[in-house]
Amino acid sequence: MESTDPIKTQIVDDGPAGIARAAALLREGRLVAFPTETVYGLGGDATSDRAVAAIFEAKRRPSFNPLISHLADAEQAEDLVLFDDRARRVAETLWPGPLTLVLPRRADSPVSLLASAGLDSLAIRVPAHPAARRLLAAVGRPVAAPSANVSGAVSPTTPQHVLDGLSGRVSLVVAGGRCAVGLESTVLDLTGEQPVLLRPGGVTIEELTALLGPIAVPEKDPDRPASPGQLASHYAPRAQVRLNAGAIGPDEVLLTFGPDLRSGPKVMNLSDKGDLAEAAANLFAMLRALDRTGAGTIAVAPIPETGLGAAINDRLRRAAAPRP
Repeated sequence: MESTDPIKTQIVDDGPAGIARAAALLREGRLVAFPTETVYGLGGDATSDRAVAAIFEAKRRPSFNPLISHLADAEQAEDLVLFDDRARRVAETLWPGPLTLVLPRRADSPVSLLASAGLDSLAIRVPAHPAARRLLAAVGRPVAAPSANVSGAVSPTTPQHVLDGLSGRVSLVVAGGRCAVGLESTVLDLTGEQPVLLRPGGVTIEELTALLGPIAVPEKDPDRPASPGQLASHYAPRAQVRLNAGAIGPDEVLLTFGPDLRSGPKVMNLSDKGDLAEAAANLFAMLRALDRTGAGTIAVAPIPETGLGAAINDRLRRAAAPRP
């Protein structure tokens, strides 16, 4: 079961004591909303599967979209992703600031696979807001932080906006006034040969073109959302994926959920307690582990289509979609 017990949400200012309290909670795996120059972010420890799962749960996020990992400085980013000359040029010019870069993640990156939606890329940003930078430096690790609102709602630019949507679902709000930019960061994908603008935002395409030359802008298509990892092929493991499975065949491994007596090297259980938050935290790591067995098919037991179960099933349906 997902947690439904409300949290007593605290509010602190962005002075030293408030920042220290927020950093301690983040290191404990709790959720903290904090100001950036773009919008308020709903922060969780990006290296913790459970903290990242809690972000999706708090936002009632409909699918496991990749989350942006916020960093105190560009040097910290070198431990998470692979930079090329283009990325360094952009980072040196536009960071800190309202720009997110999507870059190949390092094989030893400590960021949760759930935060990157199981992809081999990672979205990272160094915000310019002084309170955000003090907080990130105090935490000492990347903080995953989508906008601090329920999915589909208007993005929050004041502490009250955060409370309106997330009071009782977040441990603490760092009150840092109104956000200066007021819309989300620009998202630039540099994983391919040509830079691709995945989302317009606080940095203009003209600024990026001046640094990098032509920038590709994908056509908007409801079946091909312009954000990292939304295409079915991005989610597919090597093995085929078979949903709503009961028994498993000779060339199959099983991803199960809830009380299940089956065990062994061909079986992994997302949560034997039936805890959807635990299942979400385990999803990508277990899919990869089962894929490494060399089995032809990953059979997946039914998962409830409620709460985080809807997001888990969304991810699994994409993994099971026909391959191009």
